[in-house]
Amino acid sequence: YVFQLFIVALSFTYFSKALTGTYMKSSITQIERRFDLSSTHIGLIDGSFEMGNLLFLAIVSHFGAKLHRPRLIAVGCFLMAVGAFLTGLTHFFMGRYRYDTVIRLSQNSSGNIAACVEPQKMAQVPGIQIEPSRETGSNMWYYVFLGNALRGIGETPVTPLGISYIDDFAKAENSPFYIACLQTITLLGPMFGFLLGSYCAKLYVDIGYVDMESVTITPKDARWVGAWWMGFLVSSGLLLISSIPFWFLPRSLPKQEGEECAPAAGNEPQAGTGNALNNHNFNLNEIAKGRERRGLCVFVQMCGHTFTAGSSTEFTPSLKRLLGTPAYFLLLCGSILKFNSFIGLFTFKAKYMEQQFGQSASRANFLIGVLNLPAVAVGIFLGGLIMKRYKLSVVSGAQLSFATSFLAYLLLLLQFGTKCDNIRVAGLTVSYNGTRSVSYKEEMLYSDCNSDCSCSAEEWDPVCSDSGITYISPCMAGCLSSTGYGKHTLFHNCSCVSTSFRPGSSMSVRLGQCPHVKDCIRSFTSYMAVSVLSSFINSLGATPGYMVIIRCIAPELKSLALGIQALATRTLGGIPAPVYFGALIDSTCLKWSVKKCGGRGACRMYNADAYRYRLIEIDVVTLWLKKEEIGQNIKTC
Repeated sequence: YVFQLFIVALSFTYFSKALTGTYMKSSITQIERRFDLSSTHIGLIDGSFEMGNLLFLAIVSHFGAKLHRPRLIAVGCFLMAVGAFLTGLTHFFMGRYRYDTVIRLSQNSSGNIAACVEPQKMAQVPGIQIEPSRETGSNMWYYVFLGNALRGIGETPVTPLGISYIDDFAKAENSPFYIACLQTITLLGPMFGFLLGSYCAKLYVDIGYVDMESVTITPKDARWVGAWWMGFLVSSGLLLISSIPFWFLPRSLPKQEGEECAPAAGNEPQAGTGNALNNHNFNLNEIAKGRERRGLCVFVQMCGHTFTAGSSTEFTPSLKRLLGTPAYFLLLCGSILKFNSFIGLFTFKAKYMEQQFGQSASRANFLIGVLNLPAVAVGIFLGGLIMKRYKLSVVSGAQLSFATSFLAYLLLLLQFGTKCDNIRVAGLTVSYNGTRSVSYKEEMLYSDCNSDCSCSAEEWDPVCSDSGITYISPCMAGCLSSTGYGKHTLFHNCSCVSTSFRPGSSMSVRLGQCPHVKDCIRSFTSYMAVSVLSSFINSLGATPGYMVIIRCIAPELKSLALGIQALATRTLGGIPAPVYFGALIDSTCLKWSVKKCGGRGACRMYNADAYRYRLIEIDVVTLWLKKEEIGQNIKTC
């Protein structure tokens, strides 16, 4: 039962680490707003996981097989728990979250708030200035970066040492079943991660510490920050629990059904390069006991894939031979491009749904968790089933991968038509008289109707008029009085409202930006349908594409090929993709927040059209290149 306990413990570890990783993705928007960061910085934080993971990969690969593998996995789980805990703990060192609002000083009374005041009267009217939201503590995002990197370091030993432990001590025909169980459990982690992210995003960041009646913003507001820290504490607890069994598991186990762990002396392979390269079942237990096989001087382990070589001088020729295989090289380049596209979209998908369709972070995460991820899981499973059922050849597998990539490319083109217009914000997306005109210039926020109000262009406390036009603050709307208090405050006698609405209509505004038009709901439904279908079709070609890589190269190079592919895609895709995707998103920002100590903070509003084109265009380009390379690969194979 000890081996079964190891399988259960490793399955729970796989689930916990997958949940934590996807929860990090689901909390991108919350962390960005809480620490007042740009999308580029958020991309850097997200990529820190891969940085930490790859940094220690070589060390674990070299020493992992010689040490106590279950305890190394326990140490890795503990480090992941510490990393997640450090990320969540940062919240408690930053004080209460403070957002821009003119209501704060008058939230407990229904006193009149004169948002628009002439300069000479400002000293006589208290409470009209918007209280700045940001603090110098926002630099504590470094600890989030460190926590995520530490989580990456902790994950390093889990997959390679866990899989090798199973392969060493399980019956040969049972190993694939156990590994398949692990992968199945892993698929549940991302779904629960996004569902946890959805739940935490609905809760206010300082829940339990503030009176929710005093909070004047809603989950759809650009200033809303959910309880992002809560999910990290939960995932930290899960990771800590997952580490406990591994501390008590033995270093080695008897082979299932009495099979020998080590080969007999007479069956020991010779020192020739060919025998060493073909030995894919190299027993790590022998290394741990110091009984290394003769001639196996180098053990290289990359991202969970093992490659054995007769000597250190054999690695370079093997690598040259591998990269000199046209089919493999083309597929490797295609995998890097596709992984860039996948990571970039996956990281900012929830944010795209928020900005483009006006969805809350909670709803966006929920839909990804219950619609997109199950579609991906089903697609991967069916892709493997098709390969097995119809016994597809290398060329047929490449053709299937080509077809799915091409269909996914067409579906991405369809997403250009599923859009919502920019929210009408005076001075940003429309002029003060209601004419559509996108502007990145700060001076366009001012008009004759608010020229005497001493307003600051740095403010972001949006109010909505009955005309459907949003003003970035009551002051910019030219409001002279108010009634009510807290989230129920109404501003009246707003001079700018009269310039954009018919005479005799209400000149009042309410807190919060105006919602998208009703047609946007239909567009969002179409977008989700296309997105889910695209996720399914894209994943349908994943398994055939993976098998093409294996079958297009010499048998003795398979392990090295898979290791190089995993290393290259994570290094050239997992690290840079979130950063440059974030930079492209930042280039579409119309209104930035300003930190208390100066400098640019988080973006409050994006140009929805530019955002859509920048994000989808780069994905179309990468998928098109991927499709072209697969097409060339069909000819090569």
